[in-house]
Amino acid sequence: MELTPSQTPLTVAISSRALFNFEEENTVFEEQNDRHYMSLQWARLNQPAKPGVAFNLVRKLLSFNQEGQSLTEVVVLSRNDPVSGLRIYHSIAHHQLKIERAVFTRGRSPYKYLHPLKASLFLSANTDDVEQALRLGCPAAHVYPVALPETESQQSNELRIAFDGDAVLFSDEAERIYQKEGLVAFVDHEKKHAATPLSPGPFKPFLEALVRLREKVTQTDLTIRTALVTARSAPAHERAIRTLKSWNIEIDEAMFLGGLKKTDFLAAFSPDFFFDDQTRNCQDALSVSPTGHVRSGITNEPNIETT
Repeated sequence: MELTPSQTPLTVAISSRALFNFEEENTVFEEQNDRHYMSLQWARLNQPAKPGVAFNLVRKLLSFNQEGQSLTEVVVLSRNDPVSGLRIYHSIAHHQLKIERAVFTRGRSPYKYLHPLKASLFLSANTDDVEQALRLGCPAAHVYPVALPETESQQSNELRIAFDGDAVLFSDEAERIYQKEGLVAFVDHEKKHAATPLSPGPFKPFLEALVRLREKVTQTDLTIRTALVTARSAPAHERAIRTLKSWNIEIDEAMFLGGLKKTDFLAAFSPDFFFDDQTRNCQDALSVSPTGHVRSGITNEPNIETT
């Protein structure tokens, strides 16, 4: 019998470079070849890899599972070969992460396995795999495997996720007007359509999965907090709020910044991950938060210059 969405664990598929810091090994792969890479990984079999950019997110997600209650699952979905995958499993054991499942495809894109895994999110350092996953309809983001400063949220029992609005939670229909016709046309359009819900964006299913997870959590010391961090401001704020209301989704915080840089606000919110569709915003956010580039919408189409 197939599980309903409410019964299915929130499943995150993650590449090895998002979970662990394999940048030195990846340099060997890029500058030499896969054989040298495999040899290096085998030589370091018993040397645990250091945590990567999404490690803390994974640790927190897995903490929601208790005896007899599997609310979340993390699966390694990697272009690594099975031999290199053995080091990944050794590193998982060293860090005491309850990750059992993995798929290793030795150089081929693993996106086709997202559907049978029923993944609610895919994080990868490979841009092609992310774009394929998004086309498949799976929420996916390109992660930047960089060292990050320790944040207050890492030490808390609260999972914090921040989302951009247009082209992430919502479709890019309004963003297209802004990019093609400018701010005045965008504001006028959003005022006229304030009562009309926006179409879903690629990350609506992940937000819904977080909402379902929050409803099922029984441990009083574990919480989930979500935030909308958007360049929208009054009067364009109303359509965003009404859209979430029409979806029956309650978000905890909403920041309508009207063009202010998001970095300081993200630093204050201290998310475990932030998702945005614009490269510039992602690069700014990297200094304060693990960040995923959602490569969807008009700003990720060729010959588009964002403002």
